[in-house]
Amino acid sequence: MSTQPNITVYFLGASRAIRISFLLEELGLPYKLAYSNRATNGVAPIEFKEKIPTPLGKSPTIKDGDLVVQESGAIIQYSLETSYSYLIDTYDTKSNLLPSNIPLRCQTYEWLHAAEGTFMLHALAILYARWKIPEAAKNHLPEMESALSGNVHNDLNWLENTLKRQKESGHQYIVGDGLTVADVMMQFSIDFIFTRGLGTKGNDWPEVKAWL
Repeated sequence: MSTQPNITVYFLGASRAIRISFLLEELGLPYKLAYSNRATNGVAPIEFKEKIPTPLGKSPTIKDGDLVVQESGAIIQYSLETSYSYLIDTYDTKSNLLPSNIPLRCQTYEWLHAAEGTFMLHALAILYARWKIPEAAKNHLPEMESALSGNVHNDLNWLENTLKRQKESGHQYIVGDGLTVADVMMQFSIDFIFTRGLGTKGNDWPEVKAWL
């Protein structure tokens, strides 16, 4: 690991790499961007995947000196806790991206992992059904989406009620009184769900939309 930040972000367009640039911009850290648009079929170009120094060649990945970290949640935890101690002490003194208060920190981690393990998991089930259902079975897709939408509704209701309570306390973010990595991680997930209409039919979440 280098003694000073020497960070490269491998950024595929319209991907979870948005979270990592969001984080680094909030921390005020310089970084190099290894960027690629998606190929015409919507996936990462082979030549870009070959540049990413991980077995899967997935974005986001960061390379900081000799250290390589993939998975957006892991990158954020690494950046805040196991990298350089001065990241928080020097760059995060105002925004408090990871609260020092233990209950708030636990809540922050809960949302950090729910972004992928709950919200994206349930939304992707619907997206993959749309992509992969056989032509002969497409007349069953509306019924399948309706059944899968219950999980997405429950997830969004959880966030909606959390934001309502926050608003009642005079706060506009998911945890505490300022922007945290909970917002950084959840932003992509919620934008992904709303943009594609994954399980959102039949309800509205005004607080979630206002927060986004």
